[in-house]
Amino acid sequence: MSEQTKDGNNFFYDPAELADIVGKANNQYQKLIEQLMSRQSGMSDPSLSIFSDVSESFQKMAEQIAVNPMVVYEEQMNLWKSQIQLWQNATRQLLGETVDPVIEPARDDRRFTDAEWVENSLFDFIKQSYLLFSRSMFNMVHNVEGLSDHSRQTVDFYARQYINAMSPSNFVATNPEVLRRTIETKGRNLIQGMEQLVEDLKSSRDGLNVSMTDARAFTMGVNVATTPGEVVYQNDLMQLIQYKPSTEKAFKTPLLIVPPWINKYYILDLRPGNSLVKWLVEQGHTVFIISWVNPGPKLRDKSFENYMLEGPLAAIDAIEQATGEKEVNLISYCIGGTLTASTLAYMAANNDKRVKSATYMATLQDFTDPGEIGVFINESSLKGIEKQLDRDGYLDGRAMSFSFNLLRENDLFWSFFINNYLKGERPTAFDLLYWNTDSTNMPAAMHKFYLRNMYLENNLIKPGGISLNGTPIDLTKIETPVYFVSTIQDHIAKWTATYKGAQAHSGPVKFVLAGSGHIAGVVNPPDKKKYGFWTNDTLAETPDAWFAGAEKHEGSWWPNWQDWVTSNQYADPKAMVAAREPGKGKLKVIEAAPGSYAAKKIVDVLKADAAEAVAS
Repeated sequence: MSEQTKDGNNFFYDPAELADIVGKANNQYQKLIEQLMSRQSGMSDPSLSIFSDVSESFQKMAEQIAVNPMVVYEEQMNLWKSQIQLWQNATRQLLGETVDPVIEPARDDRRFTDAEWVENSLFDFIKQSYLLFSRSMFNMVHNVEGLSDHSRQTVDFYARQYINAMSPSNFVATNPEVLRRTIETKGRNLIQGMEQLVEDLKSSRDGLNVSMTDARAFTMGVNVATTPGEVVYQNDLMQLIQYKPSTEKAFKTPLLIVPPWINKYYILDLRPGNSLVKWLVEQGHTVFIISWVNPGPKLRDKSFENYMLEGPLAAIDAIEQATGEKEVNLISYCIGGTLTASTLAYMAANNDKRVKSATYMATLQDFTDPGEIGVFINESSLKGIEKQLDRDGYLDGRAMSFSFNLLRENDLFWSFFINNYLKGERPTAFDLLYWNTDSTNMPAAMHKFYLRNMYLENNLIKPGGISLNGTPIDLTKIETPVYFVSTIQDHIAKWTATYKGAQAHSGPVKFVLAGSGHIAGVVNPPDKKKYGFWTNDTLAETPDAWFAGAEKHEGSWWPNWQDWVTSNQYADPKAMVAAREPGKGKLKVIEAAPGSYAAKKIVDVLKADAAEAVAS
């Protein structure tokens, strides 16, 4: 007979049923091993990895510990005392006493929310033992002296990866929620989880890209990227989309959006309720946006310079043909903002004044403090990345996505690992996560230039530090009025670092700090009344001084931007024109938005390039 729960579910299986489950699991594990072996066969050179300098940083930490071993000794003593207290508490609990926990999870730690982590004495003991070990490890890393900032950041990052990977919530036998699910489904959750893992490995590159959403639930142009528009221009690197107006009159000066080429442009047009693009159209702007190509090996020689010439500069020329207007207002985001700043400096050097105003959203121009992304960027790891780029001709966007997800590993990796592979559940449909997994590649020439000149050597902020199309770039020559908006919780472009870019400009600068993070703080429609933002009319000497004198406002920063762009007449509010329809100017419609460039997935691009290479 099988033992049963109160609800009648079997705790244990009969022998025949158990043998069947194990047999199916064994078949799935075989497929998994085959996938792992086939992926490892192409990675024989460990230098082709962004993780190639990890051992060096840990070696430096070991050397410092050898010099001052008391750091380890003191932490071991503290851990030992805490463990003794935990054992004593466990004994008292078995005797029926109520005891206070020795350690508790952080308030924002969602790994231990299941009631059994508290109510079941065994799982409570496992949880607290793990938390004590975690605290001890983190303290030891943080207290070691004599490490450079980069080495400390690297050791801290990888120690965190190891500690969070060892969480008892990540294992079947020590996760009460997974154990319940296994009993309820008679192990089918594990079979389904392994099937999903095999599929995810097939679609991954240099890491495991865990499925975060049901990709089958989304179709671009249907339930994401839905704002009506037309592609009116294209070249090797981008398609230019012009959106259909929703007002009878429009501002005379058109608006060009320069999004990042990491992932797709439609982060700014996910759905009608949170689309910045749709909102801008409704305010009376003639909106154009660049949709970057998803490049494969054949575009390996496209450089950062090409992205400038064939991106915003080509778009400005095309907009003049479409509307008859020489001048534009620019909005840029993330790496698109870095390119925009470079473009404005290039235009300033060539006395080109076609940009009336520019807006930077979550944009780094001074890379002195690049945040945790800096863990992946140093001379040793960069040489490995450059070797890989030279070999392949591109950086696979799936590998970059995996690295970015490790910056928030518990939220963007392990939570989905548990849900998909241990619980055997399919991820729910979520448009933001669909966009997040819709990665794009990076051309070799562009990415090598960008990583070395921006992240490693921080040359953009140095007058003449880089040259584009034969022109030295100097951000201090930019006199264009600019609006900087950063987000207070951004871990990709830290607001205190973006502030340094604002200080480099010579023209009028308005700096705004929005609530939340890199995406939510930017994509924050006014009707939600979320997060809030800070303003300060004075660009203080330091970020802290600016914040100390800033005023907090409720809701979205979007209306504040609209007031700025109109009150300063960058959008020339008194000079309204009849709303412009795509295709009515000198540029004819090529295809409907979102366009074929945005529709291309990485696997499609690589298959097409491979087929073309064979044919030639």
